[in-house]
Amino acid sequence: MVRVSLPGLCHQQMIMMMAVPTKVTPLGNCGRKGKMNHAMATPTGNAAAKITRLPFLPLASSAVAKPRNSSRANFYKEVLESARDKFTRAISFQSKDKDISLAKALHYVAAEDEAYLAYNREIDAFALQNERSDTSPPHDAQGFEAVENMPMDGKNMNEWLLEIDAIAKEVEAELVSRDIGCHLAEVLEAVNKVLFETRGFKRSHVVVDSKCLYLHSVLSSGSASAILLSVIYIEVCRRLNLTIVGSRVGDEFLIWPPTGNPEELFKVTSGRSLFGIVNGKCVDDPRSKASDINSSSLLGLEIATNRDIIGIALANLIRFYWKRASKTNYGLMLTSPLRSAHKSEEKFSKDNCSEMPLLRPQELRLAIMASERLLILQPHSWALRRDYGMMLYYNREYEAAVQELSICMAFAPEEESEVLEPFVEKLHLMRLEKTWKSSLGQKGRLTVT
Repeated sequence: MVRVSLPGLCHQQMIMMMAVPTKVTPLGNCGRKGKMNHAMATPTGNAAAKITRLPFLPLASSAVAKPRNSSRANFYKEVLESARDKFTRAISFQSKDKDISLAKALHYVAAEDEAYLAYNREIDAFALQNERSDTSPPHDAQGFEAVENMPMDGKNMNEWLLEIDAIAKEVEAELVSRDIGCHLAEVLEAVNKVLFETRGFKRSHVVVDSKCLYLHSVLSSGSASAILLSVIYIEVCRRLNLTIVGSRVGDEFLIWPPTGNPEELFKVTSGRSLFGIVNGKCVDDPRSKASDINSSSLLGLEIATNRDIIGIALANLIRFYWKRASKTNYGLMLTSPLRSAHKSEEKFSKDNCSEMPLLRPQELRLAIMASERLLILQPHSWALRRDYGMMLYYNREYEAAVQELSICMAFAPEEESEVLEPFVEKLHLMRLEKTWKSSLGQKGRLTVT
């Protein structure tokens, strides 16, 4: 199956689930068979907090109403938790893969990240109001009662789902206007015309804006990563009772209608094949691996499941936000400290904590959140859990990092576990030192009796 890469969320809850054999490209470079000296995570419930009706204010500059407490910030925290819980249920292994809605699951991903950003804005506004007596109190604003009703780019989740329905209806109208039947090639041509001409969707080969990585933003702006453009294509065709499958090939995610005779997909009619109609210019680009696909090699591709596709989208978020977080540390890899600890005892001394590279905290947290969601899909992927643990380390969450990396060692190949072991030992010492310094700071001095 398609592999995606990286770890995360209810990390404890995830370990209790079965893993889907989905593949992802890990951010770090390592590899080894595991020792069983791991610390199993304690399951934690992630039931969504019951959302109360509180006012919604999307403006980043808005202040918080209460002088000692931000009710809006607390509200967004509840929305954030609810979005995670509903995402977990949406991709539950108790559900059949075919019953998973790609659009709904990816909207929950976006809702959680939007709630996190809104939470940060409210905390900043609350701090500003406390610092400045002349700050105006917030205005009353429209409230919402559930994560599905949270506005994202002017529409809530249900309205964005209806937007996909509207695209499908435009395709139907296009077919009626042509006065044609349901021949496969004609239907795909109509889908292409609506998506790429009428709606103006376009693929961003180099993603420099996070808007290309969230489904609601793609539907709003038209600019999309390859995987999200494929998701929209699949969802529109599903509404037209046309099945579309896909597989990752190099940097591309190729899609096609399944057929008993693959040669039909590559038969050129009017200058284009069905495979070319669906996948665009990449199939003719000699620099792309997609150009090597033919009717024979197509049969050898692993069809991505819905969980695989969601995993690819999450892995893209992790890569994007990690690059953003480490932008001022060019070339920094998640696994860089592992090699340093393995090669040199001095390189990872107790003073190394102060030498840790500074990363952008908001982008790092968004990468961690995407990693948590991906680990729900792939709880037994040692590479994803390693990368997740390393992100926790960079975020100075040493206790959680020790726990995740210890669990990783149980699944990792032996040689990889040997790389992790000295790092985890030193990380454990750093955790103890941090606890000790915290106690010293609170009590002034430690008394030995």
